[in-house]
Amino acid sequence: MIRFVTSFFGALFTFVTLGLFAVALSIGAILYIYSRDLPSHESLAQYAPPTISRIYSGEGRIIDEFAQERRLFVPIEDIPPLVKDAFIAAEDKNFYQHHGYDVTGMAAAFRDAVISRGQNLRGASTITQQVMKNFLLSGDRTGERKVKEIILASRLEETLSKDKILELYLNEIFLGQNSYGVAAAAQTYFNKPLTELTPAEAAYLATLPKAPSEMHPVRNKDRALERRAYVLNRMAEDGYITAEVAAAEAATPLLTVQNGDFPAFRQALPPRSYFTDEIRRQLSGTFGEEEFFGGGLSIRATVDSELQAQAAKALQAGLEKYDRGIGVWRGTGKTIDPAKLGSQADWRAALAETEVPRDIVGWYPAVVLEVGESSARIGIEGVEEDEDGHFIPADDVTWARKRLADGKLGPKAKRAGDLVEVGDVVLVRAVTNDDDGSFVRWSLRQVPEIEGAFMAMDVNTGRVLAMQGGFSYQSSVYNRTTQAQRQPGSSFKPFVYAAALDSGFTPATIVVDAPIEVNTPQGLWRPKNASNKFYGPTPLRTGIEQSRNLMTVRIAQEIGMETVAAYAERFGVYNPMKPFLANALGAQETTLFKMVAAYAMFANGGERVEPTLVDRVQDRFGRTIYRHDARECEDCQLASLDAGAGLDIISRRERVMDPITAYQLTSMMEGVVQRGTAASIKLPVPVAGKTGTTNDAKDVWFIGFTSNIVAGCYIGFDQPRSLGDRASGGGMCAPVFQSFMKTAIKKYGGTEFRVPPGGYFLKIDRFTGARLSDDASGANVVAEYFREGEEPVFGAAALVDGGFAMGSNLPLYAYGEGGSDEGDMSVTTSTGETAVIPKNKASYGTISSGGLY
Repeated sequence: MIRFVTSFFGALFTFVTLGLFAVALSIGAILYIYSRDLPSHESLAQYAPPTISRIYSGEGRIIDEFAQERRLFVPIEDIPPLVKDAFIAAEDKNFYQHHGYDVTGMAAAFRDAVISRGQNLRGASTITQQVMKNFLLSGDRTGERKVKEIILASRLEETLSKDKILELYLNEIFLGQNSYGVAAAAQTYFNKPLTELTPAEAAYLATLPKAPSEMHPVRNKDRALERRAYVLNRMAEDGYITAEVAAAEAATPLLTVQNGDFPAFRQALPPRSYFTDEIRRQLSGTFGEEEFFGGGLSIRATVDSELQAQAAKALQAGLEKYDRGIGVWRGTGKTIDPAKLGSQADWRAALAETEVPRDIVGWYPAVVLEVGESSARIGIEGVEEDEDGHFIPADDVTWARKRLADGKLGPKAKRAGDLVEVGDVVLVRAVTNDDDGSFVRWSLRQVPEIEGAFMAMDVNTGRVLAMQGGFSYQSSVYNRTTQAQRQPGSSFKPFVYAAALDSGFTPATIVVDAPIEVNTPQGLWRPKNASNKFYGPTPLRTGIEQSRNLMTVRIAQEIGMETVAAYAERFGVYNPMKPFLANALGAQETTLFKMVAAYAMFANGGERVEPTLVDRVQDRFGRTIYRHDARECEDCQLASLDAGAGLDIISRRERVMDPITAYQLTSMMEGVVQRGTAASIKLPVPVAGKTGTTNDAKDVWFIGFTSNIVAGCYIGFDQPRSLGDRASGGGMCAPVFQSFMKTAIKKYGGTEFRVPPGGYFLKIDRFTGARLSDDASGANVVAEYFREGEEPVFGAAALVDGGFAMGSNLPLYAYGEGGSDEGDMSVTTSTGETAVIPKNKASYGTISSGGLY
């Protein structure tokens, strides 16, 4: 019997031992199999999670941010204990005790689930396991993934400290609403930094890791409150807060951004603009989209917020003036179902969901609530209703006509109902009294069909101070400053004149202004002046001041289009420029961005300047990885300067043109503003510039500069078509420039243009090019700058015809644009034809190429 018992227990022991060995062997085999080819946990030691890239103004204010995963990385030492405690209590109470996986926690979770019959479910994964799952593994709910998760978690615990693991977790975890990490989530839900969170708010964030969408603070408020109370209780049980605090915090309402209790962080930022979006486009190309959207870059923009606002205002005013002059009402094209207009809450909610531009300062979205005999009652977004309501009166709509169903235009509106109907979503602005700013009425507004662009930059540094790529970014994100390829028209002529001045011409050189015929593969080309008139031999200066096309073509023919093309390419206007004669008149397309940058080189004396929207870029660690200004300033390192001393800044920029040529050209373009095609511009400092109007007035331009700032404007339809017979760069773009520069000059000032050494002044007659005495004065007298050692030739001896003949009876000189007192004159042209020079000669128009383009 004893032998039997001994034998039985011996066999049982052997069986158990072998069984345990088999189990251990199986577990070991499983761990061995699944531990092979696992991702490296060591890489997490150098892991840098994707974080938000932010753009700052020069004053250090955040003006935009970009991210695919909205995350603000916060080091563990800067995360408040309250936040850490909430997540540890909710997710892994034994975090600081276990070695990556928590057997006790797994057992407790299983026990709680059984006891509560599935009502009290909590995860058994540790924070370390969740880190491994989020970083290195998939989210598949399989046993295989769980085994791999445990293996990697135990390895990670040997590699990183607990605090480092918690740092990774709290910065990586997805918490809903495109928020990754606790800092971004605190901003998204409460618009607060982590240091200002209450225990209830920290507990709410700790409810989100398992299923953020199921804990939405508005849609699933009851469940969110229940889960928040559970986390608060867990915090109390673990000793992080007292039971009294937990009870008090659980009783507080759940106030969130999503419920409208706090303003959204995005509302504190200005609306996205053409400027910041262009930074996004350029830096994504430079650093790559992954680095830009996830690299946590700190980008210091060159934008001057005040000038940017003025640029938008000036361009919008110019575009709206043209649009209202056409007088066609288009509205927004958006409507709200009249059934939703019964209560203020309903129409406000419906209006808030309607996509219309909201980035136009002073304009408000509104909905038509009633249409009366003469006026229309409207509800305005963000404006409280008063006792009488808000109305569009009849006298506000008389400027417009509505397009009928058959496509024809109806009669001019006499009452508001002629333009709008109940449910129409419109844009309005308040009209105020010019004298005291008092409210007059609400006025209908619409985004113009015509578009344009404006840009301003520092002529010495290339810093772009303002960029407006259209009427409204929210209406059209297409940036016409950098992306629209347009014909510059006469605004290109300064490059022809620059090439001429470097090729032996002087401002006093006489060029024939007479008819030209050129045989081209497309047929006979007859370029003409905007006035359809010609003026005989004329000094170079007058040619640019009055934008004479025929003179420009003769100059280009004389010096060669290859020379002109080389200048245009050197200044970055084209790459390459086709050497066709018509391109001397701005037929080839380019961008406003390139043109403004090129004009800056005239203004700064001929040195290359590269336009930039960014001063500096720093990575997530604060290291500068890009800096635009490469000038040297040793004095800038000093704590102070001697009284009266200035900074000595050394620039090693490439010279693209002779400084005397740059000054001569600038002086001639001052004449454009003083008495030429841009004579409407009146500013308190010297200004130079050039207008441009393309064939059939499809595009109008003006680019001008002071000693400090260059700015340019173009206006035209996106699908080019004529702006009308009266459209011109001087009439449409010059006022935009003037409006902007009034503000810019108050801030940046302006001086006389610097005269470079190596030359001398002589007075000449600007009509005849004849040399005058040093004491000569009068409207026809101008002081021209000539190079030392240069013996200028004056009068008819300096005549340039470009190889095109001049009619024998063409008058030698035509004084000004007013014509002679002898009436019309018949002359013989270079082709032997008879033409008439009218008594009333050219107006202050701009260019036409004679139908070539």
